[in-house]
Amino acid sequence: MDCPRSLLAEALVVESRASVSLRAPARLHLGFLDPGASLGRRFGSLGLVIDGFETEVEIGAAPGPRVSASDGIGPHEIERAQEWLARLQRESGQEAPLHLRLLQVLPDHAGFGSGTQLALAIGRAFAQWHRLDVATARLAQWLGRGRRSGIGIAGFDQGGLLVDGGPGADGEPAPLLSRVPLPAAWRVLVVQDRAQKGLSGDEERRRIEALAPLPREQAADICHQVLMRVLPGAASAEFAPFAQGITHIQRLLGEHFAPAQGGHAYASAAVERVIDRIAAAEPGAALGQSSWGPTGFAILPSQASAQALLDALQAAQVVAPSLSLRIVSGRNTGALLQDRRP
Repeated sequence: MDCPRSLLAEALVVESRASVSLRAPARLHLGFLDPGASLGRRFGSLGLVIDGFETEVEIGAAPGPRVSASDGIGPHEIERAQEWLARLQRESGQEAPLHLRLLQVLPDHAGFGSGTQLALAIGRAFAQWHRLDVATARLAQWLGRGRRSGIGIAGFDQGGLLVDGGPGADGEPAPLLSRVPLPAAWRVLVVQDRAQKGLSGDEERRRIEALAPLPREQAADICHQVLMRVLPGAASAEFAPFAQGITHIQRLLGEHFAPAQGGHAYASAAVERVIDRIAAAEPGAALGQSSWGPTGFAILPSQASAQALLDALQAAQVVAPSLSLRIVSGRNTGALLQDRRP
């Protein structure tokens, strides 16, 4: 029996609207544990997932492969998305054409983990579309992510304040060692310089390799701060030891990585001026730079203290035109997936 035209048209509309979308959060990279591999295992990371900045993608069926993007998303992200989609098809053997839409992306090379979050967002949406049971760590391997830090991978899945043990010698992604929810009252003032980009790719690797190894004593100091100040402070909602530990770690690593950043602890002079101003006004805040920057941050114990600080900075007219300041919360959940298929 023939299908009535109205039912056929309705079925086609439903099929055309069927999609899988995913929203992935940003993370702040708060520091490496042992970049010099003083005990044989290199890197290890401390990081924090935050609200307020997201990558969002959508996948649906298509008569032919296609990647499209919302206004403001550049060709670089589209090219990377095309490459990652092709890799996923090769690795999974699922080669049916899809339409991948990039709805929003994190600022590129700004310290938010934009590449890893975009890759994993595409990977998880692709796996969901094909109903593949693939762990996020495996998706990261397929897509060439997580070679230095595992914070982006663990943060994508779980959110929170995270510590990883650094990637394995065999290329396995870094194991997650600890996850602690950030207290709900705490806030992060994100200081973003939109006029600059942090290091990445071959240049990042070259500058890391050119650095003198971080002394074992300093690596031990960082690990001690993480274990006995940062993690217990967050777990017990004791802000002072948490903030002291973060700022101490950032000072050590800022001095270590300064030769790769023109002799400065911060990649952006405008960000550094604001952070210095915050240090004078709020000496108890947790201060630093995420990854290679240029994004800086100040973690504060409450919305009221964060808002008062932001108001004071704006009133003092110390915020350069290239800077964007935003108060956000820590995020204790990972990526959000929505499957709109019948």
